Amino acid sequence: MHRVNVIVCRLLVGVALVATGCKPSPTTTATTARPLSLVVSGDTAGWLMPCGCSSNQSGGLARRATFVGKLRQAEDVILADAGGAPGGTTEYQKLKFKTILNGEARMGVDVHNAGAAEAKLGTEFLARVSAETGVPIISANLLSADGKPTLTQFRIVKRGGKRVAITGVVSPQYASGGLRIADPRESVLACIQSITQTFDSLVVLAYLPDAELEALAAALPEADAIVGGPTGQSIVPRRVGAVRVAAATNKGKFLVVMPLGVKQTESDDPGSVVELDGKFGDDNGLLEVIRGYQAELSARDFVAADTGFVSQLTRFARINDPVAGSQACIACHKSDCASWQGSKHAAAWHTLETKQSHVDPYCQQCHTTGFGLPGGFVSARTSADRQSVGCENCHGPSTPHVRDPAIRTPFAAADQCVKCHDHENSPSFKYETYWAKITHGVATGAGAAAGTLP
Repeated sequence: MHRVNVIVCRLLVGVALVATGCKPSPTTTATTARPLSLVVSGDTAGWLMPCGCSSNQSGGLARRATFVGKLRQAEDVILADAGGAPGGTTEYQKLKFKTILNGEARMGVDVHNAGAAEAKLGTEFLARVSAETGVPIISANLLSADGKPTLTQFRIVKRGGKRVAITGVVSPQYASGGLRIADPRESVLACIQSITQTFDSLVVLAYLPDAELEALAAALPEADAIVGGPTGQSIVPRRVGAVRVAAATNKGKFLVVMPLGVKQTESDDPGSVVELDGKFGDDNGLLEVIRGYQAELSARDFVAADTGFVSQLTRFARINDPVAGSQACIACHKSDCASWQGSKHAAAWHTLETKQSHVDPYCQQCHTTGFGLPGGFVSARTSADRQSVGCENCHGPSTPHVRDPAIRTPFAAADQCVKCHDHENSPSFKYETYWAKITHGVATGAGAAAGTLP
């Protein structure tokens, strides 16, 4: 990881120069050629920015823009995305994808490969959103039902006196919805043959699983670099023969950075993976893009059923029973409800409002009562009485119990915690400390029979 340390040091030095008003020596600038780097993101999966549930989350478009902006102070940069940016196919997810592309356009992305998630949206939509955002979406092997190319197959990027040809492929295993996906290697070779311009380097953005990525690198010595997508975890650049291979994945939390423009030898550093953690602040321009997205969410007020999200509770029994709402519990469980009202669960919606995240269904899932269930949360404007984490998120839809207290509530509350307090959003979660903050109920008598225990 030597190169990542060098990159971070360069960025910190650049920040220091800006902060002190210092400038590099004009003589040094005039006589020293600027390096050329390829920076690739991937598998953003609709993750615009860390949700903020935990203080140590990585990723986000605003941090990505900060990294790229600072790197450009010292180097020429070619910026690309390996694919996997959308989080689904609903109208809500399409809006998110368009926001990601708007963010990429704002940070000067050169090309975006169509991965599996992009392919599911259909090539007509991809062509339209590419034109609307100005982001070139490419694919050499994504074909229409009649076998014809559907998107731009490559792009020549001229930067730092070099011409870099960039093409993209997606694994045939992701073919669906009338789309055909041709063999990646054959498609890249055909693409190369179709390029009439001269170029200095060939980069392939390859949305392929590990084994297919490795096989493509071994079978395609014509490429200088192949950067992939859904590999489970990011792959630090390494060589497969003469080809440098890497992968950026996991909600856009990591970037692959590779030197370009010079002939690489085996002793040269092939590049690095950079984690977009708290060292990198949020770029103001990208925060404007996020605010625009939030404003549109507020205007459209997406209904839970139309977001593509499945309630955290749907895997359990009796989900067809309607949610009654926490107010229905107070008459019989005054003491328990008082404990709840003093907890952070009862203020969960307010924590979203402080960040303007209450308009986003992704966040609403874990900050509302019965998201998407019968009688549960529907949308921000129509479900004020289902905001925040209520009794039934832990105990289950309880209309039958409200009608007849002898009918137990359906869920064991202790089993529900990790549906929202998962590793991503609550990495420090421990039952013994968290449970003590919300425990309530009576372990004997009618209360136990009625199923009111946590």
